[in-house]
Amino acid sequence: MSKQLVVDGIEIHVEGEGTETIVMLHGWPDTYRVWDAQVAELRHRYRCVRFTLPGFDIRKPRRSYSLDATMRVLLHIVNSVSQKQAVILMLHDWGCVFGYEFYMRNKALVSAIIGVDIGDAQSRATNRSRSIGQKMMVRGYQGTLALAWAIGGPLGTALTRGMARLLGAPSPREYISSGMNFPYYILGGGSAGSYSSLVPFVPKVPMLFIYGIRKPFMFHSPQWTENLAAKPGCKVVAMETDHWPMVRQPERFNDIVIGWLEKPAGTAEAEEEDAA
Repeated sequence: MSKQLVVDGIEIHVEGEGTETIVMLHGWPDTYRVWDAQVAELRHRYRCVRFTLPGFDIRKPRRSYSLDATMRVLLHIVNSVSQKQAVILMLHDWGCVFGYEFYMRNKALVSAIIGVDIGDAQSRATNRSRSIGQKMMVRGYQGTLALAWAIGGPLGTALTRGMARLLGAPSPREYISSGMNFPYYILGGGSAGSYSSLVPFVPKVPMLFIYGIRKPFMFHSPQWTENLAAKPGCKVVAMETDHWPMVRQPERFNDIVIGWLEKPAGTAEAEEEDAA
C-alpha cells in the first residue's frame, strides 16, 4: 500500500503495511529518493515513511529552517504517521543531526535508531581525531556550501552542484540547489537559528550505526563507536563504501538492517564488515 500525505506543506510518502513504522530522514544533497532501495525491500515488513527535508525541495521557495522550526515539523510528521506507536528512525547525514536531536527531545516517540555515517560529528573527540589536512577539507567543503547559500540564485546552485559532484554525491543534479545548503550557513553562525543548542546525543534505545570507510575523513570519533557498540541492543558495522553505504551497496545494507531489526537486543558487539 502506498499513499501520500501533506504535513506543514511537505509531501509525505507512506509505503508498506507493517505494524512498525520506519521514518527515514536524508541529508545533503539528497531528497527522499535516496531511500529507494531501502523502501523497496523494507516495505514488505514495515510501514516506510519518507519525505524531502524542509528547505531541501528545489520546487519550493528558498528558506532556511531553524533547529526549533525543523523539530516542530518533524514532530508534526511523526505524530501524523506513527499510529500512536513509537517509530524507528533511519537517518543519514543531516538527517542524523536532526533525527538525533528529535530523539533527545521526544524519547517516548522513538523505539530504535538506525544512524548512517554520522556519529558525534561536532564533538571535540571527532575534531581531535582528524589530521590538519582533514580539518581543512571539512572546513573547505562546509564553507563553500555556506557561501553558495549566501550567493543563491543560479550561481549558488552551480557552486552547490559542483561541490556535490566533487564529493561524489549520488543525487541527480536536477534535484540539487543552493537552497539545501542552509544548514551549513547556520552551522557557520551566519544565520538565526544556530545549532549551538543541539543536545548531546545519548541513545537509550537500541541503535544500529553503519558507516563507510572509503572516505577522506570520518564523521565520528573512535571512542563514540566503541561506546555505542558496548551498549546492549546496539551494533556498529563498517562497510567498504563512501558516505552513502545505503546507495553504494543496498543489498548488503538492507541485509544488515533487517537482521538487526529482527533481533536488536542480541547485537551488542561491534563488527568490521567487508561487503565484498
